[in-house]
Amino acid sequence: MPQIFSRRANVLARVSIAAVLLLLLAAGWAVNATFRSPYLTRVGVPLEQPVPFSHQHHVGDAGIDCRYCHTSVETSAFAGLPSVETCLSCHSKIFSDAPMLAPVRESFRTGVPLRWTRVHDLPDFVYFDHSIHVQKGVGCSTCHGRVDRMPITWKAQALEMRWCLECHEQPEKFLRPQAEIFNLAWQPPANQAERGAQLVHDFRVNKVQLMDCSICHR
Repeated sequence: MPQIFSRRANVLARVSIAAVLLLLLAAGWAVNATFRSPYLTRVGVPLEQPVPFSHQHHVGDAGIDCRYCHTSVETSAFAGLPSVETCLSCHSKIFSDAPMLAPVRESFRTGVPLRWTRVHDLPDFVYFDHSIHVQKGVGCSTCHGRVDRMPITWKAQALEMRWCLECHEQPEKFLRPQAEIFNLAWQPPANQAERGAQLVHDFRVNKVQLMDCSICHR
């Protein structure tokens, strides 16, 4: 019986299989890169707000403490957003006629709250409590980044489950002393492994409980 396929067909078949595998790998890489890109995660992308509020000016330059505006961050699941009365406690005296603050004055006059755009908006199936993280030694900048350097606020972390689990699995790498919680410039010391282990003990962090699904999914 004569040979149907030439020897060259074997080479063509191998090259075709390799090309398909490379194409699948490239497609997988492209999909993964797309899901992790700022286009979808919005990391580093400033969001439009009713008032162009600058944390860099208020926190970095003026030195205003996070808790002045986010009043419930130590006691509630939600950190809280400042009311226009809080804004006007300063801006009724300074920059009181600034055009960019017109929405603030209008909100105060009409009683209609400003509709801020959420920068960190977790899915409904994720439960996050600001107060317990603050009480257990997690600093603001761990999740929110250096907001004191942000002229317009953007997301510093994608807040993916894998990222959260890095801290839940090894909290000693991320915990800081209570006095440093609101210090946005804090950096882990050279002995963070030793110091962090002590903080896990001092804050009574239950590492087994941290890996329970019900901690974040309720």
